[in-house]
Amino acid sequence: MAKYLLIMRGTDESNAAMMADIDEMMATTRQFIEEMVKAGVLLAAEGLDDPGQGVVVDFSGEAPVVTDGPYGETKELFGGFFLLDVASKQEAVEWAKRVPAAPGAKVEVRRVPGSDEVPQVGE
Repeated sequence: MAKYLLIMRGTDESNAAMMADIDEMMATTRQFIEEMVKAGVLLAAEGLDDPGQGVVVDFSGEAPVVTDGPYGETKELFGGFFLLDVASKQEAVEWAKRVPAAPGAKVEVRRVPGSDEVPQVGE
């Protein structure tokens, strides 16, 4: 088994479409989560607050610079995630294809390396 992160990415347009029918989207998402729980693959799932409530800490200069949201120049924003424990990348992709999402949204699928794959101090 391997861990995969399904990263929800949306645009202003897809986020607005989702909010237009939030009750239906939430019900569909709850059903999707229940299916993943029954399949035994869901490790965690979280959504994020409005980007206008966040900040960005930018390390481009000598000292970190903190900028309040929203982020007008951003084309896509990370809106939440599902962390799965599945047998393969293909299985993670199959779950990603079933994520309830508004038109224009994207789901990025990324493997989470095991602790044995991360370089250790002194190696």
